[in-house]
Amino acid sequence: MTARIERLVTSGRFTLDGGTWDVENNVWIVGDEREVIVIDAAHDAEAIARAVEGRRLTAIVCTHAHNDHVNAAPALADLTGAPIWLHPDDLPLWKQTHPHRDPDRHLVDGQVIEAAGTDLTVLHTPGHAPGAVCLYDPGLGTVFTGDTLFQGGPGATGRSYSHFPTIIDSIRDLLLTLPPDTKVLTGHGDATTIGAEAPHLEEWIARGH
Repeated sequence: MTARIERLVTSGRFTLDGGTWDVENNVWIVGDEREVIVIDAAHDAEAIARAVEGRRLTAIVCTHAHNDHVNAAPALADLTGAPIWLHPDDLPLWKQTHPHRDPDRHLVDGQVIEAAGTDLTVLHTPGHAPGAVCLYDPGLGTVFTGDTLFQGGPGATGRSYSHFPTIIDSIRDLLLTLPPDTKVLTGHGDATTIGAEAPHLEEWIARGH
């Protein structure tokens, strides 16, 4: 069966450093008619479970641990029995949202997560958060970037646990080296491609945030 990518948009709030913002998040469901993985269980575990539609959920992968990307992860894990995966460098952020529940497994740079014929390679891309990761599947010609790279530039680095020079290094060294036609599916907003974003690197550096 051919793997496919489905997008569910959920709404809620992002909270950090004493501020709160209304946000819409992209929840990505990758797999086929039998089994799937979920990338970023945001805001509404029941809506995500309905979108899975009875298929076997093999993993809940967190691109990073800001609350708007992980707030529904434990409830979704309880509904489905799927393990939660997070890079260990983001455990301090995770604990702000879920102090009494640890992720089930640790993501490691270079590991491959398999589901329904997909092979998602974990790229550790710190900057927006210390444990931020992107997930690249050359077969699908797609990279899931969380909040590391958007249409128009890098994710925000003005809050705790973030660092602008680090996100630039991650994007330059790990993302912009992917094939130009690679589709970039982000944590919020519309898709783009590596080729569309790569020419703007120096502009982002000059902008400096």
